Amino acid sequence: MKTIGHPYKANRLKEYIDRFSEAKVLVIGDIILDKYVWGDVSRISPEAPVPVVEVKRDTRMLGGAANVIHNIATLGARPTLCGVVGQDRTGKVIINELNNMGLTSDGIVLEQGRPTSIKTRVVARNQQVVRFDRETRTDIRPESIENLLTSIGENLDGLDAIVVADYGKGVISASLMKGLRKLIQSAAGESVKIAVDPKTGNFEYYHGVDVITPNHHEAGVFCRFEIVDEETLVRAGKQMLKELNCRSVLITQGKDGMTLFENGGEIIHIPTVAKNVFDVTGAGDTVIGTFSLALASGLDLKSAAVLSNYAAGIVVGEVGTSTVSAEELKKLIGN
Repeated sequence: MKTIGHPYKANRLKEYIDRFSEAKVLVIGDIILDKYVWGDVSRISPEAPVPVVEVKRDTRMLGGAANVIHNIATLGARPTLCGVVGQDRTGKVIINELNNMGLTSDGIVLEQGRPTSIKTRVVARNQQVVRFDRETRTDIRPESIENLLTSIGENLDGLDAIVVADYGKGVISASLMKGLRKLIQSAAGESVKIAVDPKTGNFEYYHGVDVITPNHHEAGVFCRFEIVDEETLVRAGKQMLKELNCRSVLITQGKDGMTLFENGGEIIHIPTVAKNVFDVTGAGDTVIGTFSLALASGLDLKSAAVLSNYAAGIVVGEVGTSTVSAEELKKLIGN
């Protein structure tokens, strides 16, 4: 296994970052609102052995597929989001946030009776104390799938890449992926690249994609063994390439960086550039967003992986869901 050092053809990477604004990317997946309750802990509750959090402030951010869109937009592109929200206040908040960013919400389907997913994290002293979710994980209705596929079809002209952001909340299914492949084959040929941020248990949906980006835990579950060293990592990557018949697999490994497996190519390990890791929340969104945008802009797989590694190195140094700008990315790459 070959290891890529840093920096890696820095000027070339920067040139492609400047092209991000020209790329046309569509994201399909589970839309979530991330809420944060920020506070401090100085005592344990007398009622139970739990910390008492003194709340200082509340914030909210786009999450799930909406955070992938946010990452791509912050890097300079104008992506399209397709997904499902409920006919509730949370759904309206998400749509308003997208509109305020100058992005269209036309690809978002409203499903009556389905709550919009909310993840609420309580953070004290830069550490998550607890997370609680309000959501349903049942599959979206057949009519919602048809509406999503119609929206995707209307956006296929000139499309460079599609990101499938699967968080297991019911949007991504065998039916939707079958319809997506049929659309691409009939209307766009082989030019549109498909990148997948997978969810454990749904890997059978992702056959034949250009890249899939599991973390090492997700890859281990799919391969039915634990990834504990380089030998098991390599075995998992090769197994995923074979069983999913995909063009490439990018396994992220937290503080140990990420490893790229290309079908018929070499195995490349990319060490992390993160100096401090405070919070990995949203790091996967940053990886898939940057990687797909880089591919859509014409970069090769290795260079796209290096760029996404740099971007992830920035967001893990922040507490809470965050994004990376094109200028921040170029600054970190250096000379």
